[in-house]
Amino acid sequence: MLNVSDGIKVFNKGGVNEVTALNGVSLDVREGDFVTVIGSNGAGKSTFLNAVAGTFRLDSGKVELDGDDVTGWPEYKRAGRIGRVFQDPLMGTCAGATIEQNLALAMKRGKRRGLGMGVKRRDRDYFRERLETLNLGLEDRLGAATGLLSGGQRQALTMLMATLVRPRLLLLDEHTAALDPKTASMILDLTDELVSGQRLTTLMVTHNMQQAISLGNRLIMFHRGEIVMDICGEEKKGLKVEDLLQRFAKLRGGEGVTDRMLLG
Repeated sequence: MLNVSDGIKVFNKGGVNEVTALNGVSLDVREGDFVTVIGSNGAGKSTFLNAVAGTFRLDSGKVELDGDDVTGWPEYKRAGRIGRVFQDPLMGTCAGATIEQNLALAMKRGKRRGLGMGVKRRDRDYFRERLETLNLGLEDRLGAATGLLSGGQRQALTMLMATLVRPRLLLLDEHTAALDPKTASMILDLTDELVSGQRLTTLMVTHNMQQAISLGNRLIMFHRGEIVMDICGEEKKGLKVEDLLQRFAKLRGGEGVTDRMLLG
């Protein structure tokens, strides 16, 4: 479904601040996989998602989606198949547009956009139906400016927008990190419901090891631009936070680590 082969990305190449963000990364994601992604800051997690989304091109390597080589595709073209939710709740919506206008834009992902009326009556009814599932009362505020919503409400709306047209691949980049614990829990429940309900192939970066263990069917760890751990099935079900810390300690030559060192 998603295949990344020998991906390499170097920033500030040739300069004093040269950083190899991805060092020959290869990953094969199967249809319906829900992969949680962990690693310390600078390990390559978000860089990898950006490479998959087409935010920048790899220096070398290949990205394939549904059997198509999309390595040279720009981000806007890949967006027809990829839904994405960022850490910042403000990034996924247009603050000056209404809730229904944002949803109407999401409905047109991957399609040609004409000059007709932006929001049709049948679309508005559908939006209300989908918004009701959030239990946030947004179905009664279709005409409200999105910029008036709270961070949690905007992130919930962004999740809905990213999956309104079923994406072939969903990318979640620390999408609960900027939220308070109660709101983050609500967004995680919504994530699980949407991903499970639609059997979405998903990559979710998280700094919460308990989330990484409890969600999804597969867990990978990045370290210094490489994938150093890939766990699934019964092995993942039996994982504990302490297990991840011990494995990461081995990567550091046996030096003791804390969850803050690994994921902070």
